[in-house]
Amino acid sequence: MFDRPVPERPMVLTRGQLRLPFFVEVAESKIFREALMRWRGGRESDNVEDRRGLRAAPTLAGGGIGTVILLLVAWYFGIDPSMLLQGGSSSGALTQQSVQVSPANDESSKFVSVVLADTEDTWRDLFRKMGGTYQDPKLVLFSGAVQSACGFAQAAVGPFYCPGDHKVYIDLSFFDELKNRFRAPGDFAQAYVIAHEIGHHVQNLLGISDKVESLRARSGKVEANAISVRLELQADCFAGVWAFHANRARQILEAGDVEAALNAATAIGDDRLQMQARGYVAPDSFTHGSSTQRVRWFKRGIASGDLRQCDTFNAAQL
Repeated sequence: MFDRPVPERPMVLTRGQLRLPFFVEVAESKIFREALMRWRGGRESDNVEDRRGLRAAPTLAGGGIGTVILLLVAWYFGIDPSMLLQGGSSSGALTQQSVQVSPANDESSKFVSVVLADTEDTWRDLFRKMGGTYQDPKLVLFSGAVQSACGFAQAAVGPFYCPGDHKVYIDLSFFDELKNRFRAPGDFAQAYVIAHEIGHHVQNLLGISDKVESLRARSGKVEANAISVRLELQADCFAGVWAFHANRARQILEAGDVEAALNAATAIGDDRLQMQARGYVAPDSFTHGSSTQRVRWFKRGIASGDLRQCDTFNAAQL
């Protein structure tokens, strides 16, 4: 996929190449200045799949797009991709093991369930206004490693969305990483991570993901990375759209929440992560966008609540 030569002129994505079905009424613009997140007592989702008592055997035989996705996630988080390739041709069976669930994890799993339910309520309403039907994704909780339709992944890759099975995968230990390693604590920072992955599900339902993958398959490595950046920044914007509508409908935000989300977006920008992992920054290898870009697009979504403001593919400036 990445072995084609890079053309002399950068590729420009035109509306003819990627037409996004954004037909939502523009919501009243509002910037939230205050945010701990009000989530306790909220509805819990029925779409949480708890695999924390299961151990996954790695299955990467055959490679394919699932493997590529997970290796890109590994690169994004600055970890050694070889960690994902150990035991490559194993069966992929799940075996039961005894896992001690701490009270903190129990609280985190309830939090994840409530946030997922809130994204369901928000996106169902937005899809209904667009004349469509939102299909709820599943959210899988796992410990250590997991097998998905996109391949085998260890917890080090962080949360990810697999378009092959319409599932979001999260090891709750990532929230500790977010707080301690990335120095982005707070409920809403965690909610932002979940909402970003749900944003990828929205892209999948709208047909954006398939079109993007088709474009990436016809592109050189640098161009493919640039396309991935636009996809990821749009997911950040979609996370902001969710926050706008969720707060307007259910007043979920408290003082400091938005700042926590912006801090998380800053902490996991490609430039910040590459500097921490390598000591230098290589913009051509970005797959998720810089800290500044991630913050900009999340703010655009949360300020407007308008999906049309998230058209990163036709934006002159990211």
